Amino acid sequence: MLDLAGKRILLTGGGGFLGSHLKQALNEAGARHVSAPRRREFDLTRAGDIRQLFETVQPQVLIHAAAVVGGIGANMAEPGRFFYENAIMGLQLIEAARRHSVEKTVVLGTICAYPKFTPVPFSEDDLWNGYPEETNAPYGIAKKALLVQCQSYRQQYGMNAIFLLPVNLYGPNDNFDARSSHVIPALIRKCLEARVSGATEIVLWGDGSPTREFLYVTDAAKAILLATQGYDNPEPVNIGSGQEISIRDLAEVISRLTGFTGAIRWDSTKPNGQPRRCLDVSRAEHAFGFRATTPLEEGLEATISWYRMSECVDRRRTNPE
Repeated sequence: MLDLAGKRILLTGGGGFLGSHLKQALNEAGARHVSAPRRREFDLTRAGDIRQLFETVQPQVLIHAAAVVGGIGANMAEPGRFFYENAIMGLQLIEAARRHSVEKTVVLGTICAYPKFTPVPFSEDDLWNGYPEETNAPYGIAKKALLVQCQSYRQQYGMNAIFLLPVNLYGPNDNFDARSSHVIPALIRKCLEARVSGATEIVLWGDGSPTREFLYVTDAAKAILLATQGYDNPEPVNIGSGQEISIRDLAEVISRLTGFTGAIRWDSTKPNGQPRRCLDVSRAEHAFGFRATTPLEEGLEATISWYRMSECVDRRRTNPE
């Protein structure tokens, strides 16, 4: 078990959604030396910035949680950016970790790396059995390349690098931007705005038939912490809840929890994305004892409450009395 208390830890993406919760989990675990620089300080797509970052922090543990992410629309609009920035950040960071003899490197991938028609539940052994779903393939392949780098560096250099595959995350601090948010924050925002405006319907992409698995963000942070402390093998590990729900059913749950009573209309001219997503999470439980504990509806209620509160704060800042 790796004792993180006295380690110098470099956390990329620490100012983001997952990173903010991961930073809190590290602090609660006793980690006293966590550096979580923002992009305005160090741009991780630039080799010079990464060299300066490693010289400044001298990390003993690297947790690479930074990513350029978004929903189907964002992936379709900027596939080149999603591929390049995710690939170049990871490639340069892992190489820097090798050069600086970092004791433990933890790289977060994505379940978008799985083939489009992976048998459910997704087993880590199926990761290479086909091409990812087209709308997010550039992002998924960029991340999957980092798995190869971690395994290759372990084989050639003896580098202690592990690779985790988190499922779709949600929770407080999530991205609710209308152009780039994922499905849960997008649905929450649509329902609440429709309720306020008195709209009689909301329009959603696809036909509602795809299924997804969701993991509450604090559960994800706990899983990453456990893996950082206690997992040291080359095989990738799924991080999820193991529970599957259709987008249609998810929309109905969120509309009920937000109090939106209008109709939900599905625009089948828009893409559905991957048909099904649900993970085999047995490896995480066996390898480092992780099992998700937050029920979906409980997590959704907490997320909706956080968003309502953040919106109230933003309105008070914009329109002070």
